[in-house]
Amino acid sequence: MAKPNLALIPATIGDKVYSILPSDGVGDFDFTRADGSSPTGVTRINAQGLIEEVASGENRLNYSLLNGEVVGCPHLLLEPSRTNLVQYSEDFSQSAWTKGNSSIESDTLISPSGILNGSTLTDNTANTIHRLRDSVSLSASTDYSLSIFAKKGTLSNIQLALINTANSNTASRVFDLENGALGESITIGGTLQDSKITDYGNGWYRCEITAQLGSTPNTYQITLAPQSSGNSTTGNQVTYDGDGSGNVYLWGAQSEEGSFPTSYIKTTSAAVTRAAETCTGSGDAATFNDSEGVLYAEIASLANDGTDKAISISDGTNNNRIWIGYSTANERIYSLGYSGNTIQFVMYKDLLDETDFVKVAVKYKENDFALWVNGIEASTDNNGLTPVGLNSLNFNISSGSSDFYGNTKQIQYFDSVLDSQQLEQLTSWDSFRAMAEGQLYSIQ
Repeated sequence: MAKPNLALIPATIGDKVYSILPSDGVGDFDFTRADGSSPTGVTRINAQGLIEEVASGENRLNYSLLNGEVVGCPHLLLEPSRTNLVQYSEDFSQSAWTKGNSSIESDTLISPSGILNGSTLTDNTANTIHRLRDSVSLSASTDYSLSIFAKKGTLSNIQLALINTANSNTASRVFDLENGALGESITIGGTLQDSKITDYGNGWYRCEITAQLGSTPNTYQITLAPQSSGNSTTGNQVTYDGDGSGNVYLWGAQSEEGSFPTSYIKTTSAAVTRAAETCTGSGDAATFNDSEGVLYAEIASLANDGTDKAISISDGTNNNRIWIGYSTANERIYSLGYSGNTIQFVMYKDLLDETDFVKVAVKYKENDFALWVNGIEASTDNNGLTPVGLNSLNFNISSGSSDFYGNTKQIQYFDSVLDSQQLEQLTSWDSFRAMAEGQLYSIQ
């Protein structure tokens, strides 16, 4: 197979994203995230599987977890701007957190950060709701994503809830911390859009819900629960007869406006915003061939959220470009090509889940276009022109729109077409184990 003109395999942290080819630095990307001074509250999962803050303006090499353990090589994580609206996300002893028939003890165990800063939430002896809540200013009929890292103690279940001002409307899910499973939904006057529980190792799980209420929500709440389903409730909040020793462990609370949860943002006395991340400016006119070539990427979307997310080569405008990525049709990988501001081809393949990594390549040559996905030729188009004036590769659609928010393991660009055997090899997994781990499956 020919050697690529440009190759990115994320391996270093800094204000650049360095390509291994070309070796003269022309292929390096400019990375931006408009942070304040360090510490930023912005985090990644490091090679040890621990959550750590990154310095101001640094890109993030993030590691995937499978059953609480790191698998595979790191990927470049790019996310949209989000704000963690809760205060003191790791210090529940603060007055911002109201304890109802419960108490908090700080620094009782090692958290997912690897530091002794996890907290214990313990019930009292009342037969009522045992809860921890934070008041936040939110809007009705708007998606919010709530999350908390939790570990079982003497109790094995929590209810994570978005609640309105009058305590009459609730969208919530019970999480089973014994089995790492979803329990019952307790929802009225709202919509629970999605729920997820993810193993972070050492008994810790990140519990997530995305929900909205028809009336104004103002409460982020964690409620102790005796079981995963069939709980008694008062006002849609779990109730039980406490004994003064029922507890779970907590760390890293987050509430953010958005249709899916993003990486953890640490807060103290005020909400913290992680600015949007961009990665642009790789290559020059000598890197790319207008007449023919192949653009390849190993990528995964952050969510099946129906938004455009693109990696493109272009002339710096929308007039001449080729891009691969995700579009407004959920669970579909796309490639589009434009020449002279006229669309030349649209090719796509349906996916089971946009958040699974795929290996995708688009071949372009006049009247000869093909899309390859995971070792299969998914689509072809035999009528069209190629773009002209190609001079840059960006994690967006050339003019700066449709930023690619997702995970990237590698990008390669070839300045001549590859044959079918080479494209199959390029987009295939090296082994069954590589395929399984790349899709975050475990092999028994």
